[in-house]
Amino acid sequence: MTYSLHPRAEQDVADALDFYSEHAGTVVAERFIEEFERVAKLVVEHPNIGTPTTSGRRAFPLRIFPYSVVYRNLESSILILIVRHQHRKPRR
Repeated sequence: MTYSLHPRAEQDVADALDFYSEHAGTVVAERFIEEFERVAKLVVEHPNIGTPTTSGRRAFPLRIFPYSVVYRNLESSILILIVRHQHRKPRR
């Protein structure tokens, strides 16, 4: 099983990387992407690990950063829909 990113999730990751690069430096931005990839691999290995939300979606938090990965199990792959900041109002 593999994972793919919805275009919105791609933009969420890019926005977070830009923020951390600008405000905390390259090392922190790289650590963010490492943590995101760790969680993405974890949900691929254990698709039901996330907390159920709406419409068949699940959410799983990053350990160090205040973000959650919102995904859907498509049986043959994981579709990451959103990489949501936990302390901001949802825009969707």
